[in-house]
Amino acid sequence: MLYIKACHIIFVVTWFSGMFYLVRLFIYHREAQDKNPTERTILSNQYNIMIPRLLYGITLPSAIITFIMGCLLLSYYRSIPSWLWVKFVLLFPLYLYHISLHHIWKKQKSGIFNYSSNKLRIWNEVATLFLFAIVFTAVTKNTISFVYGLTGFVILTITLLLAIKVYRRIRESGHDNV
Repeated sequence: MLYIKACHIIFVVTWFSGMFYLVRLFIYHREAQDKNPTERTILSNQYNIMIPRLLYGITLPSAIITFIMGCLLLSYYRSIPSWLWVKFVLLFPLYLYHISLHHIWKKQKSGIFNYSSNKLRIWNEVATLFLFAIVFTAVTKNTISFVYGLTGFVILTITLLLAIKVYRRIRESGHDNV
């Protein structure tokens, strides 16, 4: 069981890493559209190579293996504890989020950029919120109160949104060296 749990955790890490980096690439791909035609073509061609490699080579396989390892771990429970039901509830929208990344990629690949880079930055933080909620649920199990969990989740959400706003101001002021 410990080997399965270790693999589950490893593939959760690679899955989330892939999702975080995918959205960063979407942001850069979107911002490349504002460059001159030569730069836009070069950058878009590069992102059109990088994104599917990350999506199909790392992120999607990690999501699938995470699911398989999670199902294998379920076989060790005689009955499903309440905290695990909460985790299941969080996993459903997380997989929908993953599917949304594929949808964004398909649109960008065809030259349709529906989202500004700022909206994509906000979308990138959705994975952070899922990670926070799922890890706290899995680690604290039944010991965390709903009120404390919800309070922490709201504080994290506000902090992330404020950080995005501050970063946007820094970028707009021209002091962004990143």
